[in-house]
Amino acid sequence: MASTMPYVAAYETHSGVVILAGDRAYKAKKPVQTDFLDFRTAEQREEACAREVALNSRLAPDSYFGVGHFSGDSGAAPEPIVVMRRYHDDDRLASLVTRGENVEPVLDRIAEVLADFHDRAERSRRISMLGKPYAIHQRWTDNFPTLHRHIGAAVPAESVRRVESLAAEYLAGRAPLFAGRVEEGCIVDGHADLLADDIFWVDNHPVLLDCLEFTDELRFLDRIDDAAFLAMDLEFLGRTDLSDYFLNRYVAYSRDNAPSSLRDFYIAYRATVRAKVDCVQLTQGKPGAAAAAARHLSIAVSHLEAGAVRLALVGGGPGSGKSTLALALAEQVGAVVISTDDVRKELLGSGHLSGEPGALGTGLYSAANVAAVYREVLRRAGLFLGNGQSVILDGTWRDAKARAEARRLAADRLAPIAEIHCVVADGVAAERIRSRAPGNSDATPQLAAALTAEGFDWDTAQRIDTAMPLLECVRAAQELWRDVISHR
Repeated sequence: MASTMPYVAAYETHSGVVILAGDRAYKAKKPVQTDFLDFRTAEQREEACAREVALNSRLAPDSYFGVGHFSGDSGAAPEPIVVMRRYHDDDRLASLVTRGENVEPVLDRIAEVLADFHDRAERSRRISMLGKPYAIHQRWTDNFPTLHRHIGAAVPAESVRRVESLAAEYLAGRAPLFAGRVEEGCIVDGHADLLADDIFWVDNHPVLLDCLEFTDELRFLDRIDDAAFLAMDLEFLGRTDLSDYFLNRYVAYSRDNAPSSLRDFYIAYRATVRAKVDCVQLTQGKPGAAAAAARHLSIAVSHLEAGAVRLALVGGGPGSGKSTLALALAEQVGAVVISTDDVRKELLGSGHLSGEPGALGTGLYSAANVAAVYREVLRRAGLFLGNGQSVILDGTWRDAKARAEARRLAADRLAPIAEIHCVVADGVAAERIRSRAPGNSDATPQLAAALTAEGFDWDTAQRIDTAMPLLECVRAAQELWRDVISHR
C-alpha cells in the first residue's frame, strides 16, 4: 500500500457509508428510503449487499470478496456489509482526469471492456421491455418530483421545464428509433452507474466498480445509455473532449449505429439523474450539492437542445445557392440532405416518373411529377426524423401545399422546422447555372427565368442573400437552426 494512503478513512454517499481500513473497503447501506431505493430494514440491506457483490463481479471479479457483518453489544441484528478490495484514490479515473494526465489510452481500454461486457450481457424479453418509450418516459419522469422540490434552492425552474419538455418531445417523436433499438438487441443488463470516481486504472487495466444493484428496472437499459453515463461525467469534470473521445471509441468497439441525437438524449438523461442525486445529497447537507445540481441540469439542457431532431426547408430558385447552403449547413449540424433534384433523377431512372426536362409545367416538370417528387422527399424525411436524424430538404419549395405538408410532417414527428429562402440577383443565378459542373439538376437559365417570373410568397421563411460569403450564409442558417429549439 502506498505510504500516502491513510490507514483508516470513511466516506458517505446519499445511500451508504464506506469505511476504508488497510487493504479492504467495507460498504454499509444507510437505512433510508428515496424515490429510487428502499434500505429501511436489515433484510433489505442484506439483499442489496448480496446483489451488489454478484452483479459487480461481472466486471470486477477480483474486487468483491463477499458479504460480511458488523455486530455490536446492543443485541440488534448484525449489519450487512460489502467487503471488497481497497484501491488507491490516485488511481481513480476522476483523479487522473483532474490531474490532467493523458487518459485517452485509459478511456480507449474502458470503451473496449464496456463494449465486450455489453456483447456478453444478459438479454431477455423482460429486459427489452425497459427499452420501450413508455418505460424510458417513466425513468425520466421519476426524476422530476425531486427536482421540482428543489427549484430555487438548487435548480432553476426554467431548466427543469426545458428538460421535461425537450425530453418528452424527443421520446414522443422517435418511436421507430426506440423500436429499432429493441429489435437490434441493444437493451442489456448493464452497469447503469458508470462514474469516473468509481473506475480505477490498476496495472494497465480498468476496474469498473459499483454498478446499480438496488433495482433491475434501472439497470436494464440501452447500451448507449450505459456508455453515456461516463461521457456525461467526463463532461461534468470539464473535459468535453474526453467525453466525445470515449463515446466515439465505445461506438467503434461496439459497432453501434445509434444517431448522435440518441447519444445526446442519454447524456442528458444521465445528467438529470445526477441532478436528482445532488438534490438528495443537498438535503443530507453535502457541501456543493446545490451547485452540482445546477451544473448537471445545465448539461442536460444543452444536450437535449443539441440532440433535438429538426427539419429544415432550404428553398429558392435555380442558381440561388440553396443546394450549396443546404450541404454546408448539414456539415455543421450533422443533418441528412435530401435533394429534390436527386430524388427526381432516381424516380425517373426507376420508371416512376416520365417526361423530358425543359419547360416549366410540362414534361418532367409537370404539376403531377413535381408533386410526386415532393411526396417522396417528405416520405424519406419522415423515416429519418422518426429514427432520430435531422433532415435538410433541398428544393425550390415554391408550392404552398408542399410546404404545408412539410410542416405537418414536422409536427407529427415533433421536430421543430426551420424555413430558409435563398435569394440572389437574377444575373448572378443565371451565371451560376451556366458555370456549374454537371450534376442531377436539369435547370437552365431559361427555366430559372421562368420561375423568377412566376414568383411566390414564402413569408414564413427567413431570407438569406447568397451573394454574401458562404460562411456568413451558413452562420445565419445555423442561428435559425438554434432558434427553432430555443423557442420551444
